[in-house]
Amino acid sequence: MGEGWKLLTIRGIPLRIHPSWFVVLLLATLAFQQHYIRVLNPAPEASVRWLLGLLTALLLFGSVLLHELGHSLVALSQGVRVRSITLFLLGGVASVERECSTARGALLVAAAGPAVSLVLAALLLGLSHQATHLSPALGAMVSELGGLNLVLALFNLLPGLPLDGGLIVKALVWQVTGSQRRGLEVANASGRFLAYAAIGLGTVVLLRGNGIGGLWLMLLGWFGLGASRNQGQLLVLQQLLKELRVEAAASRRFRVLEARTTLRELSQLRLAATEGTVLPDWLLVCDRGRWQGFIDDAVLQQLPVQAWDRERVADHLRPLAELTAIGASDPLWLAVLRFEESGSQRLLVLSPAGLPVGTLERGELGLAVLQRLGVRLPAPMLASLRSQLGYPLGLALPQVVRAMLASGEVVDPAAEASALSR
Repeated sequence: MGEGWKLLTIRGIPLRIHPSWFVVLLLATLAFQQHYIRVLNPAPEASVRWLLGLLTALLLFGSVLLHELGHSLVALSQGVRVRSITLFLLGGVASVERECSTARGALLVAAAGPAVSLVLAALLLGLSHQATHLSPALGAMVSELGGLNLVLALFNLLPGLPLDGGLIVKALVWQVTGSQRRGLEVANASGRFLAYAAIGLGTVVLLRGNGIGGLWLMLLGWFGLGASRNQGQLLVLQQLLKELRVEAAASRRFRVLEARTTLRELSQLRLAATEGTVLPDWLLVCDRGRWQGFIDDAVLQQLPVQAWDRERVADHLRPLAELTAIGASDPLWLAVLRFEESGSQRLLVLSPAGLPVGTLERGELGLAVLQRLGVRLPAPMLASLRSQLGYPLGLALPQVVRAMLASGEVVDPAAEASALSR
């Protein structure tokens, strides 16, 4: 889902409207104006009904906004930055930078939205009688909004992801077991059950003649099932990125040169080695068995050809520390993070002793994950994907790793060391 258009900012939180929101606004206005035909006697004129329907729809989305603000303000109190609140087809969603680091904080954030809706429901239903005395239309609107806020609260308290009730289940299981992942698994399984139940119930309602209600239930179930499936896939990918080590995906895309090699020899080697390759092999330099550094093509472009025979590789070395490195025994999620932080197309893989033993590229990393997932690809496609600069088949591994960091599933050792040093 795209971010939509920014309307305003509340407490530093951008409020956005997704284009799909206008569809449900129209449908809600239509439904409410028909509702007022049934509940008001005599029924208002058509223009008044449409105005009441539009106003009710807008106030309902105002209630949804307050619901999301409840989540957001509690999240801010827990030290979690809120990126935005977006109103869309199925209601509203608050996008946060990361999850709370404690089960208690996660529970408070999840419960805040339904609590706001319950308070609104109690206030509106309590005022409906007085509003009816002022105006039957006003009373009908207040009563309708109170009932809808009650439904909104109760619906969101259903115990399955991605609903607030699922987040509450996740936090409670996390609190009891001490495992955030276990809480996520339980809440996701519960959400999948509820999604199938909604689709089944929607089918029954549809067959009994209530087309709009049945289709809406089926749409909610389909949305929930998709969210559950995505969450399940995310859990599997996260586990693989934690289990797999860099050495399982690494290759050896570097060549070793002696420090006494001339630039003429370097040029000839480079011409032969770069034919048909997207990213040429690195050229690492040794002197009597000791690593000295690396050299790239820049020196060949800077010096005249006449100097290539007398100039040596040793005269133009760059330190190995300039290459982004990763340990052979490090997990793959850390390699993904290093790729994103450095913007490098290739990482230098180091042994426990700090010596170069291989290289790692995004394509190789992605293929290692796909193979572990059981995805079998023909040899020509494997060769093509391995030579690509990005992750194969659209694997969104950076987003997966960001989610792991945000949830506290993993901790960047470099960031942790930096925090400890301060």
